[in-house]
Amino acid sequence: MALLTRESPAPALRAAPDATARERPTARDLRTDVLLASGLFVSAVLSVALNAVSQMFAFRDDAGAWPLLFAALTTLPLAMRRRYPIAVAVLISAAYFAGVSFEMAELYVSQVTMFIAFYTVGAWMDDRRRAAIGRLLIMTGMFVWMLVTTYLGAVQPEEHTPEFAGAFSPYVAYMLILWLVNVAYFGGAYYMGDRAHAAARDREALRRRTRELEEEREMSAAQAVTLDRIRIARELHDVVAHHVSAMGVQAGAARTVLDRDPDAARSILTSVEQSARSAIDELHLLLDTLRAPGGVDETASTLRLEGLAELAHEMTAAGTPTSFTVVGEPLEVPETIHVNLYRIAQEALTNARRHAGPDVTADMRLRYDRDAVELEVTNTGRVRPGARAGLGQLGMRERAIASGGSLEFGPRDRGGYLVRVRVPVPRGDAS
Repeated sequence: MALLTRESPAPALRAAPDATARERPTARDLRTDVLLASGLFVSAVLSVALNAVSQMFAFRDDAGAWPLLFAALTTLPLAMRRRYPIAVAVLISAAYFAGVSFEMAELYVSQVTMFIAFYTVGAWMDDRRRAAIGRLLIMTGMFVWMLVTTYLGAVQPEEHTPEFAGAFSPYVAYMLILWLVNVAYFGGAYYMGDRAHAAARDREALRRRTRELEEEREMSAAQAVTLDRIRIARELHDVVAHHVSAMGVQAGAARTVLDRDPDAARSILTSVEQSARSAIDELHLLLDTLRAPGGVDETASTLRLEGLAELAHEMTAAGTPTSFTVVGEPLEVPETIHVNLYRIAQEALTNARRHAGPDVTADMRLRYDRDAVELEVTNTGRVRPGARAGLGQLGMRERAIASGGSLEFGPRDRGGYLVRVRVPVPRGDAS
């Protein structure tokens, strides 16, 4: 007799489908289902053939090719198990009931397919109410079938020899074993299906939360830039409005007294000159702040072109194989170029690791020409079509401009991504 079922309490019904959605099956998952169904069908055919030879389970004398048909009905529907889990589970269960009842189905591979179909309903259906009801109906049908089978066996004692009186006759013991096995069989499939769905739903929630955190991070960065621009605009307003307004008033006063009091006019014009110099000094200080936003931390002892080799080593250790090559005779360059080129390389490698895929490799080349230094960072990863320039790329461009150089970035013709910055270094510049 095949594995039968029990009537077990259903787990608590969960929320609506949209609240318990898991990821959709991929094309690879669907191909795997086809291969699984094909492999189980071949196994079922072999089981039918070997049973016919071994006579461990005898089919009806007039079975003919029916065992092969039932083998197909209990295995091949698994190819669609993740698309139509309820329909597949009902079809396989019905084919199993009919085949076993008429002694035309093999009993080994079909039990595996029933377990997989029953498990799939719990693991892949987002509508948890339908998943619970569908499995309960299948279990109820098998429960009724088992009661009928048990009753028919009990009223036909001649089929069970030897027959002993008592509560645990061989037949009763045999049926108890079947009931216990089926409790474990369907109870395990029910539990494992629900746990698989819950785990998949948690993974999807984690991915969704990760995306939300990334969006929040980008929003926070954009807000920080906006606040910085507001601060800069306020400072520019203070510098320009104060000094220029003062110079305008003083120039008007000087014009008024120029003819009758040249000394006073001269003194006023001296104040105008001082105001102009103060305005220029403050504007220079503000522009220096813009050009080196982290200037207090970007010291030569930590961020220099000589540190690019160590940066490549760190990226390799972090899982992104990175090579580093120096071409040409090193030049002495200003500290700002050391800092800005290092940061550009760091940002380019970080973007490669985050966006170019798990198997990406990177290459850094630092070229010294007669009057310029050029940094090139390439990677072999994929390029997302339609991707917009982010804050990191904007920062790289600003650093290149701040160093008096130029920046280019984008996909390469032969695949991968390129970031190249070139900065002029006139002869005689000291670090």
